[in-house]
Amino acid sequence: MSRPPLLAPGEVAARLEALPGWTCSGDALRREFIFADFPEAFAFMTRVAFAAEKLDHHPDWSNVWNRVTVALSTHDAGGLTDLDFQLAGMMQHLMKKTE
Repeated sequence: MSRPPLLAPGEVAARLEALPGWTCSGDALRREFIFADFPEAFAFMTRVAFAAEKLDHHPDWSNVWNRVTVALSTHDAGGLTDLDFQLAGMMQHLMKKTE
């Protein structure tokens, strides 16, 4: 499968404006999601896992009790691509379902 090209810094900044709560640090999009408890956090991770598998793009993430910390980067492209923003958008959508 062909991977999308790296995004220019201006494109990254413009797309980031549409993702509240996300930041760009180095070559990754980052966000921490906070839930009421561990089952909610784990349920969110499960839903994201299915979405990530469909995209064939997987997050770097960790979970401690009610927190899920995420970093998105297209490692084989060496930085941020459209895939990172697609997955971040899916995470935003899935988060809204839990609020």
